[in-house]
Amino acid sequence: MNPFRLLFALFILVPLVEIYLLVQVGSMIGAMPTVLLVVGTALVGVTLLRAQGLSTWMEAQRSLASGEIPAFQLLEGAALLVSGALLLTPGFVTDFIGFLGLIPSTRKILVNRFLSRSAQVGAGFHSYTSHATRRDETTIEGEFHEKDDPWLK
Repeated sequence: MNPFRLLFALFILVPLVEIYLLVQVGSMIGAMPTVLLVVGTALVGVTLLRAQGLSTWMEAQRSLASGEIPAFQLLEGAALLVSGALLLTPGFVTDFIGFLGLIPSTRKILVNRFLSRSAQVGAGFHSYTSHATRRDETTIEGEFHEKDDPWLK
């Protein structure tokens, strides 16, 4: 399926499903408890997002300190960003998906699937990170001359 059609369908279907669920829950427990539930899940999500974000940030710092490229942590950060956006979107389906992204084990599974799929497509994340994280202490001596680049003027 065309990715643009899929996105278009998601932009139409997700709000319709969210509105339907909000109306159904509101008719069962009332309007004000439904609003408080939606706001409460957003507040809990932001609190969890902060904790998970700091944890991922610290892992990335450790990777950088050991001379590695924190590619996995960067992808985890992107997953956290998407999860946070979903949690701030009013609705129960988006909150559920957002909370799944905040659980470290499910987030790692999603990132690993993304990495394996991108490696199959040919992006080569695994081979790139394994070569880029290698530290070579060899010094190569040589000379260089600067040339003016006509495109930069």
